[in-house]
Order: sequence, then structure tokens, then C-alpha cells
Amino acid sequence: MDVAVGIVAQRDNERAQALAASLVDALEREGAGVVVDEATGGAVEADAVPVTAMAGRDLVVSIGGDGTLLFVAREVGSTPILGVNLGEVGFLNAVAPDDALGVVTELVAELDETGSVEERELARLQATGVEENWTLEPALNEVVVHGPRRGNGGGATVAIDVDGQRYTKSHADGVLVATPTGSTAYNLSEGGPLVHPSAETLVVAQMAATESMPPLVVEPETEITLTVSGTETAYAISDGRNRQRLEPPATVSIALATESVRLVGPQANFFDGLDKLE
Repeated sequence: MDVAVGIVAQRDNERAQALAASLVDALEREGAGVVVDEATGGAVEADAVPVTAMAGRDLVVSIGGDGTLLFVAREVGSTPILGVNLGEVGFLNAVAPDDALGVVTELVAELDETGSVEERELARLQATGVEENWTLEPALNEVVVHGPRRGNGGGATVAIDVDGQRYTKSHADGVLVATPTGSTAYNLSEGGPLVHPSAETLVVAQMAATESMPPLVVEPETEITLTVSGTETAYAISDGRNRQRLEPPATVSIALATESVRLVGPQANFFDGLDKLE
């Protein structure tokens, strides 16, 4: 067997590390080449590499919550990912810890036999500066443009254009553009709609706008531009992590990223996940 597998365990989570150790033992017995992330390598006897070095392997196993999988997806691009759920909700992580050993070994055996496994693609968003030469890391959940800070006195005026046509312009905390995957995250907390994972759409939602328009659902190939003004400083943020400081007036273009996230293995039950939302 020459299947190459990477395993990423949630940081400082002993349960995740123990499961990673079990997976390493089982896969190495089958002849797979296994590495773990550097943090896990301190607790598990296995070759350890940076998560970015797992890009291009046949499979990466993410053990933790949706946040762990979001981190893995940022680092490994379009490398196939399997999510093991140690979190509360688990919209992305479909595999229960008790089932992980069987599911992972079966997937690896299928990869060894056929060279591929069934997968589904999740769209990501790319934010770029129209006047300036910058690009944020792709977002699996959402891209947000907001003023110098959230809350009272921290907003900005943001104009929303869809394929070159004005949708609305208002003072607001900010505006977010979400994928179906991200509809259950920041978008939902700001009053945006839930989007079923099978839908091919994007959501544009204002955040506490003084002249509010309903959240807008558009086709994924739509080009969305957010022009921010009325403040000295603003930010464009990808998945709450990657941040670009703006000097308004500034325009941010948001469109589909070239590479999608590829998930393999069982699919999470969307409606079961909704029951766990607070």
C-alpha cells in the first residue's frame, strides 16, 4: 500500500490525540504512509510535519470540531479531507469518534485499490482589493468587510454591487458574503438565511445597517463588490482569521475561489446539526 495520509488533531485535546495515535497504528499496520501535525507529534509516536506539508497527500483526517477542519482546509487546499467530529454541532465533520477507525481504514483501502474515493466539493470565496494588489486566503465560510470595529460608533458606509449593478448602500457594522457552508455560522447570527449544503448559492447580508435591505441570495458565479467609505479604517476578513486593513474609500471584489474544499466519507446530517444550534 502506498497511500499517503495526514492526521491533524485538535490542539491540546487528549481525546483527539488518543484517536490520532490509534489511527496511526492501524494505518501503519496496513502499510500506509502516515504523518501527523507538529503539535500532535509531541504526544504521538509518528512522523510530524507542518499541516501545509500535508497538501497533495491522498487523504487528510481532521479530528476535532468544525474549527479544526476550517484550519485544515486553509492549509491543504484541495487535498481530500475527512472530518471526525469531537465538537458540538459538526456540520462538516460527519464521522463519530467510535466509527473513525473503521471509516478511515475502509477509505484508505479503497484509495489503495481504486486510486480514488467519492467526494463532494464545497465552494470557497476569494476576496481581492480592486484598487490595491492584495488577495486574502480563500474563505470556506464567509468574507466580511466592516469598519474599524464592531458596535456603536465603529461602522462604515458600505455599497453592495452585484455584477456591476447597485443593490444597496447604507451605514452598517459591515457586510458579509457567505457560502452555503457558512450560512450556519456568522451569517446566521446576523439574521441571514440558512442555506442547504446542496444549494449552489451565495448569501450577501448587511450587519446592523441603518437602512437595511433583506439578505440577498445570488448564483455562485456572481461577482460581488463591496465599497467601503465614511471611515478612516476598515477591514476585509476571511473566515474570521485572515485580515486585510483597508484605507477607505476602498473596494473589495468577492468571487468564487479557483480551488474548492474536497470532503470525503459520510456526509453530516444538516438537520441534525441545526438541532444543536443555540
